Amino acid sequence: MKKLFIGFVFALSTIISAHAYQVLSSRELGKGDAKNQNVVVKCTTDMGKLSNQTCSLRRYVKCTGTGVRKNCGGWQGWRDLRNPEKQFSDWKTAANECCRAMGLR
Repeated sequence: MKKLFIGFVFALSTIISAHAYQVLSSRELGKGDAKNQNVVVKCTTDMGKLSNQTCSLRRYVKCTGTGVRKNCGGWQGWRDLRNPEKQFSDWKTAANECCRAMGLR
């Protein structure tokens, strides 16, 4: 009985802490040093229903040098447009943080 209860608590905590969102759009815009990628996700409530709240995430191309020696390649970190100071290594982490900040998942 004790093992069953521990298993139930573990399963419940996994379900409650799971992150869920729906990707509304994902696109890449621009070229050269103006290149960026955008992802918009719709967050879900604790009960798993879609919310009206969305998170807009963006990352810009990484450039080094200036003038003719300017080299653009690779990407900067993902940013939540509501809080652009913080960078994330991938858009899913940024989406989780954004939704959580609104009390959603």
